[in-house]
Amino acid sequence: MQGIEVARGTVLPEWIDINDHMNVAYYLLAFDQAVDALWQTFGLTDDYIRTHDSSTIAVESHVTWQREIVEGAPYVVTSQILAYDDKRIHQFQRMYHATEGFLAATCEWMNLHFDKGIRRVAPWPEEIRARIADFADNQGDQPWPVEAGQTMRVKAPFFSVRKESS
Repeated sequence: MQGIEVARGTVLPEWIDINDHMNVAYYLLAFDQAVDALWQTFGLTDDYIRTHDSSTIAVESHVTWQREIVEGAPYVVTSQILAYDDKRIHQFQRMYHATEGFLAATCEWMNLHFDKGIRRVAPWPEEIRARIADFADNQGDQPWPVEAGQTMRVKAPFFSVRKESS
């Protein structure tokens, strides 16, 4: 597995769709819960949100589905920090089947630190930024994920609104 483990779970019966596998919405839910678990390691707890009147917001995400998982399947989510600055964090998650080990899905996120009082993006407090740096420094020398930064497209479309240059 690549990344650092941040969360584990089990595919619940209510997460199953008409195709008898985990529905797309619940992958995003599981990934979002893993984001919350990662934030805990940075000190972005419920107490922090209340006392600092700040949190994070997601401004972009991209999910890829690699292999289906079904009801009752145990999963593990790992995180990898791709980049961060004073206000932003670009992270990448992988969901693995916990016992069989295969990659089930990935999720790439851009999150911003958000001051709820002024409703604006704001710099990370130094103690939070230090914990993000520590996590990034301790994740090892991991390669850039193949799925990160990808653009969706039909390679040889019969129709496209986008005009390709010749």
